[in-house]
Amino acid sequence: MRIFTSESVTEGHPDKLCDQIADNILDAVLSQDPAARVACEVTACPFHIQIMGEITTSAIVDYAKIAKETVKKIGYTGADGAFADKVMTNVVTQSPDIAMGVDNDGAGDQGMVFGYASNEICENGEYMPAPIAYAHRLTKRLAEVRKSGILGYLRPDGKSQVSVAYDDKGKPCEITAVVVSAQHDESVSMEQLRADIEKYVIRHVLPADMLSSKTVFYINPTGRFVLGGPAADSGLTGRKIIVDTYGGVGRHGGGAFSGKDPTKVDRSGAYMARYIAKNIVAAGLADRCEIQISYAIGVSHPVSVFIDTFGTEKIPVHEIERAVFDCFDMTPKGIISYFDLRRPIYGRTTCYGHFGKIDCDLPWEYTDKAELLSRLI
Repeated sequence: MRIFTSESVTEGHPDKLCDQIADNILDAVLSQDPAARVACEVTACPFHIQIMGEITTSAIVDYAKIAKETVKKIGYTGADGAFADKVMTNVVTQSPDIAMGVDNDGAGDQGMVFGYASNEICENGEYMPAPIAYAHRLTKRLAEVRKSGILGYLRPDGKSQVSVAYDDKGKPCEITAVVVSAQHDESVSMEQLRADIEKYVIRHVLPADMLSSKTVFYINPTGRFVLGGPAADSGLTGRKIIVDTYGGVGRHGGGAFSGKDPTKVDRSGAYMARYIAKNIVAAGLADRCEIQISYAIGVSHPVSVFIDTFGTEKIPVHEIERAVFDCFDMTPKGIISYFDLRRPIYGRTTCYGHFGKIDCDLPWEYTDKAELLSRLI
């Protein structure tokens, strides 16, 4: 038996708060100027928020207002949201040396991206590894019980972690440990908080048949968690890239997503890689699939494409590779056009992972190529 662990964070986590500000700025810019070039970075700390990066656009956007509105929507108000009182902006336009390559429909930078899919969790179309899928369910539920008032004493910051045991055939068979750390009002006792989170969060969203008497729950293991968010710890965009993708299952190219327009293949290329991998698994060509696509700055076609099915393929991998080249356009221009990425859809991607969401109408989560690919079997 092998055990693998993944984590997720709530929307109030300092890093994820910064991701949301960056993506909300991106959406605001694209809503006015679909051709804008955006590489927005955000930091947050106890004393201020700083917005920086490269933004080339004709749009007129109040960046500070978006930051403050994002903080308030997440749930940081009063003294907890005081860090948003001072918003500093340091934004420049895109380097003409970079723009020269992008203007010719080339990639906005060199780099490699990865996409992954698995049939571990697929009953609702997620096609995600079990540990990260379960971890996201927990953090999403923390927000739900906080905002609905079921557990009104919770505050926005929090984390989850789920350890899943796999049998000899590589199938998830048991959750061995669950970690939930939730920010809370000072008035609630640890006894109540731990009992409530077990009942209304953990047991509400995790499959009962995956839990056992041996499953260990660590709920606020250090106890008190009153001071949270950027008031307690600094935040930075792009620091939760494993949370954003596959929870450590599969590899990562290293590029962050949030705040970047679709000419940045760190984002759009990773979305296409996920789309290809998911359709291969949904078509039944493999139980697991990982794809690497690499790019050179200013060059439209990928430098290389690599497919790994970890021995789970149902047909030879070279046949899957041939089908991928026949069915999918992996150029930046082709990806942007196929997914219609020059529109303000990015705010819905930021929290609880960019992949595996079945209720956000994200085009890279469609399995519309699966039928075509399945004809290869």
